[in-house]
Amino acid sequence: MTLPPRAEPTVAELLEGFAERRVGALARAISWVEDGEEFAGELLDSLYEQTGNAWRTGLTGPPGAGKSTLSDVLVRYWAEKGSQAALIAVDPSSPFTGGALLGDRVRMDQALADAGVYVRSMANRGSLGGMSLATGAAADLCDAFGFPEIILETVGVGQAEVDIMAAVDVAVVVLTPQSGDGIQAMKAGLMEVGDLFVVNKADCAGADRLKHEIESILDLRQTPGPMPEVVTCSAKLGDGIQDVAIAIERRRKVMTESGFLETRRNTRALARIRRLLEGGLRAEIWSHAQMEGKAKAALADGARPDAIAAQLLNEVLKKVNVCDE
Repeated sequence: MTLPPRAEPTVAELLEGFAERRVGALARAISWVEDGEEFAGELLDSLYEQTGNAWRTGLTGPPGAGKSTLSDVLVRYWAEKGSQAALIAVDPSSPFTGGALLGDRVRMDQALADAGVYVRSMANRGSLGGMSLATGAAADLCDAFGFPEIILETVGVGQAEVDIMAAVDVAVVVLTPQSGDGIQAMKAGLMEVGDLFVVNKADCAGADRLKHEIESILDLRQTPGPMPEVVTCSAKLGDGIQDVAIAIERRRKVMTESGFLETRRNTRALARIRRLLEGGLRAEIWSHAQMEGKAKAALADGARPDAIAAQLLNEVLKKVNVCDE
């Protein structure tokens, strides 16, 4: 016997679920923003006044740095201190389905749920900046739901992970010794991204040396905001987690007192608008302006790809009166 499909809730029903703090309502709401559901915007508008109270902390860094382990123990630490936490883990997308390859996160979900932590895995949908376009909306929903602590953990693509800075209050860069992370940090934009640097796997040789290398590099940094701290820990062993949490809280205090937090949040909102606008325009133009057909025809005529793109862009700009006739 085939069961009938489950009826979708209404906006009013989800709002009622939020008021009663039903986790199922939060999960459904995040699915709405991920899937681009028709009424997702109305729901977000209704909940917007309830946002702005949560602290958003981002964890980024190269693959294998231990971001997942660190995020696990951090949210557990906050939960044990009585501060409910939500963890949004952005995983690599499947090239076939678009879903998160690590979406089940079996090894951590149940243990964290038992500790009062809400865990949500999201696909990055091909974003090279480590974050999906829906991540900001998902964080808003967790904020409106009443979580005071929200951790956003990125996919771990290394040098491209710069979107995290525009999505959180405090961006934590996680590095490890004996893996060339000091050199990678110097080459990548990670030094400009980080508000706090954590040398994980501090039980391994070279941790203190990497800490000093990072501190030396930061002395040369010429970016706005307070100077970042560098702390060490071993997330797997549970050592130094309190030091990391205290450093995050200290950073928040400095940013708040200096006025930099307000600047960061305004910048975050503008960056999100820009990303959503660019993504929406890209999808709209390509799918509804016969761009693909025109591009294929031009390729068949032997035109150069760069020239085709320039021509198609000129057509779009003329239609919206952005460039001269």
